[in-house]
Amino acid sequence: MSCSKEETEAGEWDNWQQRNEAFFASLADSLSSHPSQWQRILSYAQSEATSHDIDKYIYVKKLETGMGSESPAYTDSVRVIYQGRLIPSATFSEGYVFDGTVFGKFTPTTSSTAKLSVSNTVEGFSTALQHMHRGDHWRIYIPSALGYGEDGNSSGSIPGYSVIIFEVQLIDFSHAGEVMPAWSSRRVEVED
Repeated sequence: MSCSKEETEAGEWDNWQQRNEAFFASLADSLSSHPSQWQRILSYAQSEATSHDIDKYIYVKKLETGMGSESPAYTDSVRVIYQGRLIPSATFSEGYVFDGTVFGKFTPTTSSTAKLSVSNTVEGFSTALQHMHRGDHWRIYIPSALGYGEDGNSSGSIPGYSVIIFEVQLIDFSHAGEVMPAWSSRRVEVED
């Protein structure tokens, strides 16, 4: 029985780099077929001169539009509801969930929040945050080059070459030196 378990575990990550590269490359089709819902964003750390490299971009599916026109800066702190996962695999049809404040259905009323520094997130996540507005709810697809690279993360929960997918809602943000207001899931903010 242990042989079949080992075979299953080994099969989970077979051809992982190629599977992730093919998955990420297929996102360009989503962008061209649904341009109002999808956006391709160049990493904040890249210049337009290198913009033809696919692994310098993140892809974003906009699930809900927030309010306002201001976005967090690299030095800001954010309050988010989020879930990070890998691409679908043999055992995890929705993708293995490796981190987040949501474990189950994504909903602000039953989720907790996390306060993060934009500068302390992986490059792809930081790029997305710097383009979001309060209330935006996005699914962010990050190539391994803008995530955890060819080595994966230090805990081993994210294998090398992994595309990482974050579903995130930006609740609030504060500039360096400012205090972020407390948040309650029962509070509903409406801007006229």
